[in-house]
Amino acid sequence: MKDMEWPACLDEYEKLVIRMNTPRVVIDNAVCPTATLVKVDSARRHGILLEAVQVLTDLNLLIKKAYISSDGRFFMDVFHVTDLNGNKLTDESVISYIEQSLETIHYGRSNSFNGLTALELTGTDRVGLLSEVFAVLADLQCSVVEAKVWTHNGRIASLIYVKDCNSGSPIEDSQQIDRIEARLRNVLKGDNDIRSAKMTVSMAVTHTERRLHQMMFADRDYERMPVLRHSTDYPVVTVQNWADRSYSVVNVQCKDRTKLLFDVVCTLTDMEYVVFHATINTAGERAYLEFYIRHIDGTPISSEPERQRVIQCLEAAVGRRASEGVRLELCMEDRQGLLADVTRTFRENGLNVTRAEISTQRDEALNIFYVTDEMGNPADPKIIEAVRQKIGLSNLKVKELPMIYHQKGESEEQTVGVGGTVLLSLGSLVRRNLYNLGLIRSHS
Repeated sequence: MKDMEWPACLDEYEKLVIRMNTPRVVIDNAVCPTATLVKVDSARRHGILLEAVQVLTDLNLLIKKAYISSDGRFFMDVFHVTDLNGNKLTDESVISYIEQSLETIHYGRSNSFNGLTALELTGTDRVGLLSEVFAVLADLQCSVVEAKVWTHNGRIASLIYVKDCNSGSPIEDSQQIDRIEARLRNVLKGDNDIRSAKMTVSMAVTHTERRLHQMMFADRDYERMPVLRHSTDYPVVTVQNWADRSYSVVNVQCKDRTKLLFDVVCTLTDMEYVVFHATINTAGERAYLEFYIRHIDGTPISSEPERQRVIQCLEAAVGRRASEGVRLELCMEDRQGLLADVTRTFRENGLNVTRAEISTQRDEALNIFYVTDEMGNPADPKIIEAVRQKIGLSNLKVKELPMIYHQKGESEEQTVGVGGTVLLSLGSLVRRNLYNLGLIRSHS
């Protein structure tokens, strides 16, 4: 293992412990008939569970079961994982990447968006807000390379990575940064969000999705009531104290989805709780998570207000990524102002973006949008089709429909999407992510 710079907070004994107890990783395809087992034994420190889960979820792997246990200064994790199609992991490049990543998590991980400027935005969500944000960036000659946008309880958080569209360099000119901040802050404020709208340029040293959780937590989205609730499948969170063992026992029951465990562990970690033991199980579409936690100082949750706050925050953590709506995928040649044009078309047709993932590979835009109508209801299929006609049928495709469409009993529900579009089959996002990381070559 190559030498790396140690974090300043570690003393010599802690460094020795890490050297002596470099995580031992075993990936086993023989034990379980339905999943690949990933076993990790390591010295324990705060946050290491989150980093292990992050390695797996960044590859869009599904964690079907997990067992976490710590004893003194050591912890042991066993994860049952599959790809998005529910298959075991057989790609050697994926297995090798998991092994190498888990063996080095003691050194910490951060984003690899070198050469980009990171913009953090939070404020009150409204129809067309994203369109206004991307229009401002296009006007200021900022090229959006990557971005993620979450909305929850009437609030929006976005982390946008940009570069100068002319030079291709990060934006470092202080006057230009001031212009970007001023104009985006005005967009976020709108007519009624003068106090809570925030826009900052960050150093982008934190994992993007962890940072989004932190931004929404700081914005206190968990204290706000949803503007509209169309789903009846809310997470059920309970917190009880096990006095004999000085643990607080947290149970979460909800619909299973990708990155669920990451979202819950991320929130517990950033609230400065330590997970000592945990059991994660899934059955059908349901997920059952149980955690035995304490504060960093070793004490359990000590008051009813604190217990309620943990419940609220975990409900929010589950809900932020569970955006409803039609999932649209945009794949076409990237150009300056593309995002502004696409999101303007959404706005002009009364579509609201509830979540977005923006990425580029070389000169190609690969973007995902979840959209509803202006009131948060399922979008009219005719409007979706009109938007696709405007942007290009081959460029904008329906990937996934919300459950309400399937509940209508349409005979074509499993094969045909909005406006007669054939739904795309799940591609290998694992291989796409490895391509992004430069670990495999494109077949094109």
